Amino acid sequence: MTARDGDLEILDWGTIPYLEAHERQQQLVAERLAGDAPDRLVFCEHPEVVTLGRKTPDRSWQGLGLPVVEVERGGEATWHGPGQTVAYPILLLPEGRRDLHRYLRDLEQVVIDALHELGLATGRKQGWTGVWAGPTKLCSIGIAVRRWVTWHGLALNVDCDLGSFSQFEPCGLNASVMGRVSDLAQVPRDDPRLRGAIERAFRALFT
Repeated sequence: MTARDGDLEILDWGTIPYLEAHERQQQLVAERLAGDAPDRLVFCEHPEVVTLGRKTPDRSWQGLGLPVVEVERGGEATWHGPGQTVAYPILLLPEGRRDLHRYLRDLEQVVIDALHELGLATGRKQGWTGVWAGPTKLCSIGIAVRRWVTWHGLALNVDCDLGSFSQFEPCGLNASVMGRVSDLAQVPRDDPRLRGAIERAFRALFT
């Protein structure tokens, strides 16, 4: 199979352990680098886990009460768990878009546009990566790139239990800023409109 520019395959991994998803992402990156697969957008959900990005301050995470995984994405610590929609874009960034700051802003825009489609006004907060509704952070973003193929991605809090964020400083922030879509709009996590809106926003921006 030879991938064509502009192709995009949507994958749904359902609920999957974080480490298994991490391994699968690496395989998808290798396939994209070899030209054996098109760009892909993966949707999934993880059992509870805290991931530590490259900028996580050096401190002891013993006794956190949750599984902890160190990963190669940018950013600090964040939480994944039930009720959170996770999207992993496996993209070969074309020449002219090989700017990681621009890519982060593009992922923010995907979420902003998707939530706008569902009637929710969101935006950015200067100096911080992610998507916000006023003072409340709804979506965390952390990326990695291998020879301009992206992996890792975004985590949107839909109707998750926010209590686990209180055990640490998510993305270096006070846990009280973390919020969820279900507190602002009636969009349950299994509502197909949500992933459909994300997919449409993603295609509009990247294909």
